[in-house]
Amino acid sequence: MKKTIKENKDGSVTEEYKFSKEDLGDLKVKVDTTGLEKQLADMLGDLQRTRADFENYRRQVEMQKENERRAAKLATVRKVLPLLDDVDRAILSYAELKPIEGSFGKTLKELGLKKIEAGEGVEFNPDLHEAVMAEGDGEKEVIAEVLRPGYYYESEVLRPAMVKVKKI
Repeated sequence: MKKTIKENKDGSVTEEYKFSKEDLGDLKVKVDTTGLEKQLADMLGDLQRTRADFENYRRQVEMQKENERRAAKLATVRKVLPLLDDVDRAILSYAELKPIEGSFGKTLKELGLKKIEAGEGVEFNPDLHEAVMAEGDGEKEVIAEVLRPGYYYESEVLRPAMVKVKKI
């Protein structure tokens, strides 16, 4: 060990000690790491919670995006329904438009739209049909006439079929 004494400008004295490898040969240092280990465990827990929170947030954002996309598609399809009604009426009125019906139906199916079954004699279902008129006084309700077709969109009722009901 080498000791050096220095006098500072302000008149104070500083002592410095320098140790060589031989001086430190058998010296063993004990360091208490329990505080550091606890701090590391706390930081690891914080990191795991932050990661889980971020993953939940990412999933929530993806779900919101999907819901917004679905809502936009649904709004677009709803705006097309009056046009579909007009095309149906045109096909019924003009026999030369009948060939269009098949390709039109195929296109609707590709878009996820499907007509609700509402032909004459079909049993009335309030979940699928909207009755605007009723005649007769029986127990069983069947469809007498379809006034406006109804549609499913991706397996959900988009618009119920408007029908005239006959009670038999």
